[in-house]
Amino acid sequence: MTVTEPHADRPLRTKRPPHETRRTFAIISHPDAGKTTLTEKLLASSGAIQQAGMVRGRANTRATRSDWMEIEQQRGISITSSVMTFEHDGLTFNLLDTPGHSDFSEDTYRTLTAVDAAVMVIDVAKGIESQTLKLFEVCRLRDIPIITFANKVDREGKDPLEILDEIADTLALDVTPIVWPLGQGVDFKGTVDLVGGRVLHPDGTEWRRFSDPEELLSDAELNADPVVATSLENLELVRDGLPAFDLETYRAGHLTPVIFGSALKTISVAELLRALGQWAPDPRPQPAEPAPIDPADPKVTGFVFKVQANMDANHRDRIAFVRLASGTFRRGMKLRNVRSGKELAVSNPMFFFGHDRELAEEAVAGDIVGIPNHGTLSVGDTLVEGTQIIKVTGIPNFAPEIIRRVRLTDPIKAKQLGKALSDLAEEGVAQVFRRMIGADWIVGVVGQLQLEVLQARIAKEYNTPISFESINFELARWVACDDKLELKRFVDASKMEMAEDKDGDPVYLAQSSWWLGRAERDWPKIKFLSTKERA
Repeated sequence: MTVTEPHADRPLRTKRPPHETRRTFAIISHPDAGKTTLTEKLLASSGAIQQAGMVRGRANTRATRSDWMEIEQQRGISITSSVMTFEHDGLTFNLLDTPGHSDFSEDTYRTLTAVDAAVMVIDVAKGIESQTLKLFEVCRLRDIPIITFANKVDREGKDPLEILDEIADTLALDVTPIVWPLGQGVDFKGTVDLVGGRVLHPDGTEWRRFSDPEELLSDAELNADPVVATSLENLELVRDGLPAFDLETYRAGHLTPVIFGSALKTISVAELLRALGQWAPDPRPQPAEPAPIDPADPKVTGFVFKVQANMDANHRDRIAFVRLASGTFRRGMKLRNVRSGKELAVSNPMFFFGHDRELAEEAVAGDIVGIPNHGTLSVGDTLVEGTQIIKVTGIPNFAPEIIRRVRLTDPIKAKQLGKALSDLAEEGVAQVFRRMIGADWIVGVVGQLQLEVLQARIAKEYNTPISFESINFELARWVACDDKLELKRFVDASKMEMAEDKDGDPVYLAQSSWWLGRAERDWPKIKFLSTKERA
């Protein structure tokens, strides 16, 4: 196995179009695999921050943890997606730190619609875990190329050969190690950087240089240590048995380069940043109707993949996160919301660095821009320059797995509750349904933690304490039918089980999978949908 020089097939250019200098990527992992730590270390290695967890502000030094929500800080987990924009080596990186908890898989899915590449973090002690596998499948659906960071090599874990086999067998991917560990745990001696031709000590200082990894097998000093000698022999087996790195195969999503390292000890973090800069693709065509959006198209297009309210509690703001798909956006431009047909003057767009923000004077395809708004933009909205009729696709709602009735502690605050549920439904914190008969508010979520977040945010941000109670429904399905009269007959006949979502679309609430099956048999023309494309 050999590692080819990146971009060897590309002609040198004196000046590239601005969008080709963008690298927009997400970090995905199972909880506790080290995702947030790796995020901070990437920022530190790029020079964007001086040390993990800190950033130099205009006035002073202030915290820039990507986990900004109070409940995140209390629990030590990421439950929202944060955006970090930074520059390194002539490139602009847009890093999207996704929720690690499985209860927030919808938010993660929406985030993955906005990236061109991903870093998959694996704990070498645990291998591929359930949430990692789910997120990988989402990446596969969108052909997102993945670089694997095998984390925590400074601790005891599975043998590197076993990790490679597990990735290849579980994910059905070709694997190619790019940074190889020399021992692990208490016997960790350093790494072999196969791209840079260097052997590194654990502290990152250079130990040896080489032009061909075979030279290492005959290096007397290296092989004097039995742990290093065994690791180099295993590396030779891997080089003989695995395919060489191929840029096109990686970008097609069929091969993952594997980097062994430790985010906590900053081992192989610089090598990961280098791989992202050299191999991760610049902005790709965005799936849309009637045709994919070419990032080189001069007209501005973009789509909302996330809405977040109250990031700044002092201002009670509401920010729509927009991934630009084409064109050069400039502050003050007017963009049209294709869904509503209304024009929006974007006078205060912003770039993000965790919780911090700065005014965005100009942005290009691949960039993530925050647009302050007051309920005019929703997840899935397509924004265009001029009169284009384009709709970005692939941003669905998923049927909830937990359904609860909202109970208001103080009946006087019914109006505040309605606004809170409407706002948070627009963000995607939960799905909100209103019964067609009765005034009940129903919420649907993927996991229990979403309910806790919903309850905490409504209490803190809207001063409206709520609780949840069980309801005699287990499943929710959107209903549709080509025959509008047949759909009306079904809704009229099932009023007690019917609700409407935030867009006014009909939703059938089933007591169990058996009742859902019966409805499907009794109404064969009706489609019972577990996903709904965002309006």
